[in-house]
Amino acid sequence: MVRLLPALRTSAVLAASSVSSASAFTAPFGAPRRSNLSMMRASPSTIKIGIFGGGTVGGGIVDILSRKSAYFTDLTGHKLEVSKICVRDASKDRDFDLPEGCAVTESYSDILEDDDIDMVVEVMGGTTDARDVVYSALRAGKDVVTANKALIAKHLSEIEGVLEEVNDGKSPSEETEFRYEAAVCGGIPIIRSLQSDFVGDDINLISGIINGCTNFMLTAMDRDGKSYDEALSEASDLGYAEADPTLDVGGFDARSKLRILMRLAYGVEVDEEDIPCRGITDLTKVDFEYAKMLGGTIKLLGVTEKTPEGKVTAFVSPCYVTGDDSLSNVNGATNAVEIISSNLQSSTYIGQGAGRFPTANSCVNDIIALAKSDSTPRPFNPPQDLNVVNSYDSVFFLRLKYRDALGITRECGEVCEKHGVSIHSILQNPVTKRDDAAFVIMTEKVPVTAIKAVCAELEGLDWCRGPAYYMPVLREDWVR
Repeated sequence: MVRLLPALRTSAVLAASSVSSASAFTAPFGAPRRSNLSMMRASPSTIKIGIFGGGTVGGGIVDILSRKSAYFTDLTGHKLEVSKICVRDASKDRDFDLPEGCAVTESYSDILEDDDIDMVVEVMGGTTDARDVVYSALRAGKDVVTANKALIAKHLSEIEGVLEEVNDGKSPSEETEFRYEAAVCGGIPIIRSLQSDFVGDDINLISGIINGCTNFMLTAMDRDGKSYDEALSEASDLGYAEADPTLDVGGFDARSKLRILMRLAYGVEVDEEDIPCRGITDLTKVDFEYAKMLGGTIKLLGVTEKTPEGKVTAFVSPCYVTGDDSLSNVNGATNAVEIISSNLQSSTYIGQGAGRFPTANSCVNDIIALAKSDSTPRPFNPPQDLNVVNSYDSVFFLRLKYRDALGITRECGEVCEKHGVSIHSILQNPVTKRDDAAFVIMTEKVPVTAIKAVCAELEGLDWCRGPAYYMPVLREDWVR
């Protein structure tokens, strides 16, 4: 039987549905007790860890820590002990072996109020209970490791505020820390790289395949000729897509990750809702046929750029990518991030963006860094005075379905001229089915507002069948 404190009784389950209020967590832990970094130095023999979440990632963390226990002790000078795991249902069988002496509980307070626990790992997901757990742990002086990109993207400023609050007046060796390498691109060490490897550099552009589910689907549509529905069904069967895939296929998961990367790269604060976001639901086989005709493919990308005028632009969208581009051959559920910078020029990071062990590996790396007292006093990098605009310029791929009529090319030219859109080329495959009749216009570089205006006007013409579809071209110099 698990006994709960009165203030926490309504918050005993792991899911977000059970929190009654943030105060139920923050009140008992309102004042910092002690930093676990200073405590570790005082008692170097054992570092006790409490994990919130005993599912896929939580089990992977336990497995890695157990499997490499002796090595980690030699590496850090400390024994790393998973003391408690908080789960939704403590009676449920686990698919990993519990460490000796590890307690499984349904009570948040069993970890948050345990002064012997030095570090909290949050892999429960969500943005309600997880928020309260993270804030309460930090206020209790416990270092926090998380894989929760949705929480960070939504509450980044608040997290910074809590860290400033709990570390006010402390020396660097006493500060409580917050680590989140696994929150973006799973096993790819992109967070730490942006925190440390570009401090003497200026980042001009980040473009990335930062959602494994959609990249798997687009690979199936491109390489195997599958429809959107067929690709989604296969992704679901293999566990890449959730029961409700909206966050993935709508581009929203990628947008959360891009928001975090923007802060690290440019020091800018931006509301997720202000980042233009389009998913893959409107892509068709016809789009991939024309992409192949052009010698490239289509990828869902998160892109952010610092313009010469000092503005920061960003978007999530399917993009046409040339066949010789570094991102074009990143297939399946793999993630990739390319950083264009002044000193290093082009740096590309490729790896598994999700899954039990890739994500757990990044969490464990954060745990080891904390055990070694590797300090990261500013987990989100300092803010900069840059203006974020919710528009961008690009070359565009514009696909139009049509019914036979005279003057289609002329009308397209007139509408594009009216809105200041210069046409680079017009492509048309042989028509084998009238219902699939479509052609593609490739533009020169123009503002997205101009291409939207062109689409809106063309859709009103008699020969245009259904919505016009546009997507950016990743590189301005796409013609070789």
